[in-house]
Amino acid sequence: MSSIHPTAVIDRDAELDSGVEIGPYAVIGPRVRIGAGSSVGPHTVIRGPTTIGADNRIFQFASVGEEPQDKKYRGEDTSLEIGDGNVIREYATLHRGTAQDAGVTRVGNGNLFMAYTHVAHDCSVGDNVIMANAASLAGHIDVQDWAILGGFTIVHQFCRVGAHCFCAMGSVITKDVPPYLIIGGHPAAPRGINAEGLRRRNVGDGAIACLKNAYRLLYMSSRKLEEAVEAMRALNCAEVNQIADFVDDSSRSIVR
Repeated sequence: MSSIHPTAVIDRDAELDSGVEIGPYAVIGPRVRIGAGSSVGPHTVIRGPTTIGADNRIFQFASVGEEPQDKKYRGEDTSLEIGDGNVIREYATLHRGTAQDAGVTRVGNGNLFMAYTHVAHDCSVGDNVIMANAASLAGHIDVQDWAILGGFTIVHQFCRVGAHCFCAMGSVITKDVPPYLIIGGHPAAPRGINAEGLRRRNVGDGAIACLKNAYRLLYMSSRKLEEAVEAMRALNCAEVNQIADFVDDSSRSIVR
């Protein structure tokens, strides 16, 4: 049974599953779907088309599914899709996509968006990502699983942030960040392999040692980028091959 505060404003075309909680003065617009077990805090605004999965917690004053901050936007029918088990804290903003891209902003499962974080139009955020306070994504960004963006990190449009990487507080990211790295600075530069984070996720010492060898090839040798990638593949390590594939697919180049 849904629990909706009497002061909340719910559009007749919104769809709320069983067990959804809506706090005081929240505004839920048309073409919004919210899955079972999710809660929406006071004064939150959710606009559609937006689909929110199960067991999400959206805190007070968040803005979810608003129009994209893009001057090219002309009211096209774009959307926001959010998976299950996410936490969206105070004043976080997650916007819908644009017609110039796929038309959808996607958020996976188990992510934490701390206060004042921003996910712009057409971004893709994977699973188990943490964005600390005021971290911000410009449009068309891909953030892969288990990435951590420290407070006040900002990411330039069209960049990719690889899986399991750690971006230090205040990082300014203008190029792609390969998986498993620690980066930081303005502009962001590589600082090593995220070994501690990987150990917390039960990645074995052998794989971590292999990743450190790959880091030396990529960032501490005199090899050209193509030569470093070829040498990395010769290590015959699945995690290292992820980095090699990421580098090969990069259109913006990588942080160096």
